[in-house]
Amino acid sequence: MKHMQRHNTIRLAASAGLVALCLVDIGAAHAWNLDVVAGSRRLFLHVGNGALSGSGNGTLDAAVGRSGPVNLVQVTVPATAVGTGAAQPMTSNSTQSNSLWADGYLVCPDPSRQMLVGAGYRIASGATTSASLSVAQTTPLTNTATTDTIPFSQISWTVSAAGSSVPGVIPAGTFTGASQTLATVPANRYFENCHTFSYANSAVRAAGTYNGGVTYTLSAP
Repeated sequence: MKHMQRHNTIRLAASAGLVALCLVDIGAAHAWNLDVVAGSRRLFLHVGNGALSGSGNGTLDAAVGRSGPVNLVQVTVPATAVGTGAAQPMTSNSTQSNSLWADGYLVCPDPSRQMLVGAGYRIASGATTSASLSVAQTTPLTNTATTDTIPFSQISWTVSAAGSSVPGVIPAGTFTGASQTLATVPANRYFENCHTFSYANSAVRAAGTYNGGVTYTLSAP
C-alpha cells in the first residue's frame, strides 16, 4: 500500500505601512527604547529589512518613502505533526540583524528566525501627542489550491532584543485577523525589538500552501 505524506506550509508576508506627516517623512519582553532629537513631525517604521532611520542617532531624518522588500515568515508542518497542537516555530527570510538606528547595534542575532520591528515618532520640543502602532490582516491565510483558510489567530509572536534589559514596548501577542493596536509610541521616542513567530497547529488542515499578509501601520494625530 502506498502511504501519502500530508503537510501544510504557512506563509505570512509582513510589510510596514509608513505614514508621513506634513509631507515629511511584551512577559519579560525586552526592546531598545531610545531618545529622539525633537524636530519637525516625522514617523519612522520598519518591519524586517529596511533603510537607516537617519544620518545620526536620534535624528529620524531619513528620506521620505518606502524601502526594502516585503519580508516573509513561514513554516512547513511535518506530516506526522499536522494538527497535533504542537506549536511550530516559523522562519524568516529577513536578513536584518542590525539596528536601523545609526549605531547599527546587533539587535536580532538570528534573523532567520526573527523579524526586526521598530518605530519612532519625532515632534517639536514640548509636544505631548503620541503615535500608535497597529497591525491588520490584509490577506487571509488561504490555501493556494483550494478555498480553505487558516485563521490568523493561529499565529503568535514573542519579543526580545539582544543586550537590552529595558521592558518591551510591544508585548508578545497573537494576531486576531482584525486591526489591533500593538503599542503607543511617545513623543520623541524610538524603539525596536525582535519578533519570533510560531504557528499554533491546533487543528488538522487541508494539505497545501497557505499564503496571507499583514500590514503594520504607525500613525499620529
